[in-house]
Amino acid sequence: MSNATQLIHSIPVDEQTGSIAVPIYQTSTFVQEAPGVNKGYDYARSGNPTRATLESIIATLEKGEVGVAFGSGLAAIDAVLKLLQAGDEIIAVDDIYGGAFRLFTHIYEKFGITVKYVDTTKAENVFEAISEKTKLIWLETPTNPTLKISDIAAIAAIAKAHRCLLCVDNTFASPALQQPLTLGADIVVHSATKYLGGHSDLIAGLVVAREKELGDKIKFIQNASGAILSPFDSWLVIRGIETLHLRVKQHSANALEVAKYLQSHPLVDQVYYPGLTTHHNHDIAAKQSKAFGGVVSFTLKTDTAVAATQFVTRTKYFKLAESLGGVKSLLCHPAAMTHKSIPENKRRASGVADSLIRLSVGLEEVEDLISDLEQAFATLQEEAKTSVSYKKLATV
Repeated sequence: MSNATQLIHSIPVDEQTGSIAVPIYQTSTFVQEAPGVNKGYDYARSGNPTRATLESIIATLEKGEVGVAFGSGLAAIDAVLKLLQAGDEIIAVDDIYGGAFRLFTHIYEKFGITVKYVDTTKAENVFEAISEKTKLIWLETPTNPTLKISDIAAIAAIAKAHRCLLCVDNTFASPALQQPLTLGADIVVHSATKYLGGHSDLIAGLVVAREKELGDKIKFIQNASGAILSPFDSWLVIRGIETLHLRVKQHSANALEVAKYLQSHPLVDQVYYPGLTTHHNHDIAAKQSKAFGGVVSFTLKTDTAVAATQFVTRTKYFKLAESLGGVKSLLCHPAAMTHKSIPENKRRASGVADSLIRLSVGLEEVEDLISDLEQAFATLQEEAKTSVSYKKLATV
């Protein structure tokens, strides 16, 4: 069965009515025939048919045993961290999402869980950092926002040899492009807010476990902690999954063209996109992913936040906003937005420069998107002629 067919037909027809769309069971509780005797559901925090359908779908797409849906991507990450205990250690990718860094550092470190941030683009760095206290390896691949690529299979082998878990944040790729569990990962997490939802109209998080025993533990945490996804938002994610394959295919095609354009622009210093053959670990990305996704990042030739701010406020089709993965193109300035919670020295060391701009390339005609970027560059260069801050740009 092809990937697109699997995506569509992983969404079941309602057995009771034959509805082609999954019903929304907007209820808080379920009538029981007798105490403890019910039709599989008793209270909506513990289980809801709409949410259960989504959880089954994402488990199928990621080729795992158990899927668990949460009220946000961070709630999903939080549930995975609750598998740990005081004294445990996490090895995490250095170019980590700002929200995950905040959760790791400001919430869990005070409970005695330590974190080592490592450049995971080289598997040997993970091997050298691992210790007897390491219980979890945390990857994003591609990373947010510099699109670093890590070898999932190689790092999974290291994790297995040291009896620790490997969790991969698969938000940027989605299961349409990459399935980390098939490469040896134990857990996959998603901010379903992004490509899975696909329309910038919901907040949701998903966890998928490769083994049932581990999945049942996360399911217990979901019920015990209560950060569940609502029936309506579950339905919205299901609806988004129906078009995931086509959307991600076009996102990837548009992003590659935008990346090539940026690579040739005289005002651009570096372009970060795994689909470019010049990208570090491009070969690994090509091996473990069907395409390269819809996110492109780049830096300007002057590394100033002022220039980046001017650029991100000059586009027309690319809207300045947090988040990514929607139909409409977005852009942001990570140093001042998504990664602001990371200390400047750590942020810069991981590659998030002051002039770094992240694009979420949408489904508009790519020629229109490139024209939009071109006019923003032209405006920036014109303004540079009268500004000392932009002196380097003005001479390009």
